[in-house]
Amino acid sequence: MKVKGLLVAGALFAATVVGANAHAARDYIAIVGSSTVYPFATVVAEQFGKTTDFKTPKIESTGSGGGLKLFCAGLGPDHPDITNASRAIKASEQKTCAENGITEIVEVKVGYDGIVLANSKQAGQLDLSRKDVFLALAKHVPMDGKLVENPYKTWADINPDLPAVAIEVLGPPPTSGTRDAFVELVMEEGVEEVDMTGISEDAMKEFEPGALREDGAYVEAGENDNLIVQKLQANPAAIGIFGFSFLDQNADVIQGSMIEGQAPTFENIADGKYPVSRSLFFYVKKAHVGTIPGIEEYLAEFSSENAWGPEGYLADRGLIPMPDGERAQFAADVANLTPMAMK
Repeated sequence: MKVKGLLVAGALFAATVVGANAHAARDYIAIVGSSTVYPFATVVAEQFGKTTDFKTPKIESTGSGGGLKLFCAGLGPDHPDITNASRAIKASEQKTCAENGITEIVEVKVGYDGIVLANSKQAGQLDLSRKDVFLALAKHVPMDGKLVENPYKTWADINPDLPAVAIEVLGPPPTSGTRDAFVELVMEEGVEEVDMTGISEDAMKEFEPGALREDGAYVEAGENDNLIVQKLQANPAAIGIFGFSFLDQNADVIQGSMIEGQAPTFENIADGKYPVSRSLFFYVKKAHVGTIPGIEEYLAEFSSENAWGPEGYLADRGLIPMPDGERAQFAADVANLTPMAMK
């Protein structure tokens, strides 16, 4: 979109929400995005609704990719004010935002999370390597010097130390930030430990280590992580992929697998020992601040020590707090509504 288009978009938004009819635009904060950040944002929204005169924000769990698509679609009360994300916004998404007049975005890192591979406590706890997981879930694996459709049926087929139980993994869809992080932190790391001797250069050029098998061993279970937990209880042979907070909240019925010998615990994620961890974010349209009521106050609540601090109520829900210095920097960015540098 050219500069003229950006100016028109901004003018249309201003006309929509400013002036005598501002009260008719929208009187609550609209939030979309990550299913992993959703429970944290929901707790903050409930606290915000109880302790202020503003309405409780409305939050939809759409997945990180789906949320950023909605967020970047435009300005004005028909579009969300904030999107939660379990990964950083991509350059391509920033470009879409800018094309639709969204040129000032405040990035708020809220803490850390681990991605867990969990199963029912009715079954034994697994001790997996990222190589094991890659070989279990990759669409194509090396065999006899060639890349072939994944033939492995049980975990024992991959590693004799693992149980002879059918590979059945319930995980997030492509729109999920958890899926993106899982591919980056598990699949792309795991393939580095796999012997690719004999695979041709041409085959390697076409190879996608993040492509997951489509024969039923990996099941896209949607954005509802609570539903995955329920399915694990019903099927002790299955494994589910989701954020640490869902393991923490359901530790009475499910258990996290060891990864590279490290358990997915609060302490191990905070210390960086657990290898499958990531940052969590949300993004705010600066143009909506001051027009949609309550955004600044919601940001202040989320970035308060009472919420995201080491002793805050979000840590009780499974959020891994940022170190003091990093937390202070993002709190300052929030207070000053400092826009991120757009790529």
